[in-house]
Amino acid sequence: MTSIVEYKGDLRTTCIHLQSGNTIFTDAPTDNRGKGEAFSPTDLMATALASCMITTMGIKALDMEVDLTSVKAEVTKIMGSEPRRIAEVQINIYMPENLNHKEREILERTAHHCPISKSISKDLIETVQFIYQ
Repeated sequence: MTSIVEYKGDLRTTCIHLQSGNTIFTDAPTDNRGKGEAFSPTDLMATALASCMITTMGIKALDMEVDLTSVKAEVTKIMGSEPRRIAEVQINIYMPENLNHKEREILERTAHHCPISKSISKDLIETVQFIYQ
């Protein structure tokens, strides 16, 4: 078992990661009758995609002896309707500028092949920009 999710009422859940004991909360978004006081489940999915990309690049970077400590991502989730779903996830990943062309190519390809990217619907548009600064 990975986690336990408990409904708390008012469109809110508590999610406990069993291995670590860490807890996160979710709340329905304001455009779907929620309070928007925490990540929504769809926010978590979009954020998890970016986290997975960065984590997977981090694993590859260890093998390449490249430091990605300063890497960060900005995530925008765009909802679609009929059916209500995540239609697009836009991710800007800010990378160190000192990476050479080959390192950039390997790490970008690695990000696009992260487990979450390979697990989501082909209908989801993933717009990913790598910004070297």
